Amino acid sequence: MMWIFSGSVAIAIGLYLFFRHGSASDTGRAAAGPQNPVLALMAGLGRGVIGLGFIALGLLMLANTSFVYVAADQVGHLKRVYAFQELPPGHVVALPGQKGPQATVLGPGFHVIPFVRVLYQIEELPLVDVPEGYYGQVTAVDGAPMPAGMFMAPTIPDDRLAEMLDAESFLRKGGYRGPQETVLKPGSYRLNRYLFDVKVDKDTPATLIPAGHVGVVKSNVATPGVVCREERVTAAPVVGGQATPAVVQVPSSESLSVPLVPRGCVGIWKEPLLPGAFYMNKRAYEVTLVDTRVQTWEFKGGYLKRAVDLSVDQQGNIRQNERSSNEPVPQSAADRAVFVKIEGWDIPIELRVLVQVDPQDAPIVVGSVGGLREIEDRILVPAIRSVVRTVSGSAIRVPVRNADGSLAQPARFEVRSTRVLDLIENREAIEQTIASIIRVEGRKAGVDIREIRLGEPSIPPEILIPRLRQQLADQLSQSYVRETAAQTKRIETEQARATANEQPRLVESQIAVQVAGQREQEREALGRAERKFLEELAKGQMAQAGVLGQDRVAMLQALEKVLLTLERKPEIVGLISRLVPQTVVTSDGSGLSGAAAILGGALSGAQRGGAPAAKP
Repeated sequence: MMWIFSGSVAIAIGLYLFFRHGSASDTGRAAAGPQNPVLALMAGLGRGVIGLGFIALGLLMLANTSFVYVAADQVGHLKRVYAFQELPPGHVVALPGQKGPQATVLGPGFHVIPFVRVLYQIEELPLVDVPEGYYGQVTAVDGAPMPAGMFMAPTIPDDRLAEMLDAESFLRKGGYRGPQETVLKPGSYRLNRYLFDVKVDKDTPATLIPAGHVGVVKSNVATPGVVCREERVTAAPVVGGQATPAVVQVPSSESLSVPLVPRGCVGIWKEPLLPGAFYMNKRAYEVTLVDTRVQTWEFKGGYLKRAVDLSVDQQGNIRQNERSSNEPVPQSAADRAVFVKIEGWDIPIELRVLVQVDPQDAPIVVGSVGGLREIEDRILVPAIRSVVRTVSGSAIRVPVRNADGSLAQPARFEVRSTRVLDLIENREAIEQTIASIIRVEGRKAGVDIREIRLGEPSIPPEILIPRLRQQLADQLSQSYVRETAAQTKRIETEQARATANEQPRLVESQIAVQVAGQREQEREALGRAERKFLEELAKGQMAQAGVLGQDRVAMLQALEKVLLTLERKPEIVGLISRLVPQTVVTSDGSGLSGAAAILGGALSGAQRGGAPAAKP
């Protein structure tokens, strides 16, 4: 108002001075007389110029009230102060022509509106920025009253969102006052902050469904136009060991069931959200993540483990030492080990269970008990413990074996009471029996039991000692047999090595044996020839003795041997020549004298180097 008043006064003064400068000039000339006509003209022109200056100043002051400049990152908001139409009762934001906060906002740049700074109060507010990974939660402070039974305005379709975010369009086209299901996705928005209150903080993150999970939606609002009908749905039953797809049916008294609704209706949606990012208003939707990956539940620890160690000394005596340790329950375990009673013994059994939730069964899991953790704690863990105790402590179906432990042919099976050692010898049969029963229980809860594996049972050592001692004795016996065989083999190896080392001598010995055999045969032949010779010689000597007499024959034989010896060893001749005198013997016809003469002559001739002289 001050700018308008000041501008108007300035214009009035300027007009007065401008229109009065002509008449003032005539008056000045008349008063000055003919002597000063120039001075009078100059005085009139000065008042005209001053008047134009006042007019220009007044127009500038009025123009200053008729334009607005808005920065690029701001939104110009208007509050009308002067108007003939009052704001209707119950409304906060005014339409054009009404007093109060205006629905119209000003964008960036200059805006020329007559007397805008007079008729309105101008306020610049920043843009609405929604960062990545968050959404803007919108509340409208004005609009049509929300219908009964509705606590949140229905979502606005994407093709109408830009139109409805215009405050004037929102008010004229029936936008509802109050919390809006519609959210603002990441980006910048030029909104009327008098109408829309936008919240962006740590409570408005986007809904992220990671890989290996699904999101089960519990909706508090309904989308207009969607036909909603509740359907009672149960988990997929087990048929032939396999789960069939989930079907809409009347649930049995044993299976979990929950009413599910189509997407866009109030209640739990029967279609879960697959992995991805969703900008969903948390005041309208509650999303529960369900892990659809294979989960491992361990039943482990919580008992005293006893064991006996067997050892063998150098003499082959078996010694046993008992030890014990407390097995704690790991923090990651689903529960402690299961205690079963078999043949009067309390035996802790550790086991591992692999479970998985099918995505189509996730709404049933959430709607029935709240989630996989609740299924584990309230339903499956107690059921698994019960089934393991029942199966382990009752009967088992095992293959028939022969007396030597081999499987009977053809294969046959028998059902008998479970024994303690079956936890070791027939563990697979126990696992299969437990799995077949617990799989049915799991499917009732919407969970697929993939596998059950029993761990090493903590069997009392009193049961295992005889078996262990027998096994150790058998192993020792086998060890002795193998050691004996090894020693025999070693001896054979050493013998072969020694034989190889003595091979040259063996060859020489073999050759010597062969030579000795040849010599034996040769001597045998020589002996036979000598015997034959002697026999013939004896015959000749007997004939000679018959002619000459035995004495002369003996003499001749002796002489012959002496001569033969001298022939072989001539050195004896010199010796004999020194012992026997050179005597000339004349034969008297007796025979002995002639032989003596011959011998003496031979000796003499040998000594002198000439032939002996003999006289007949």
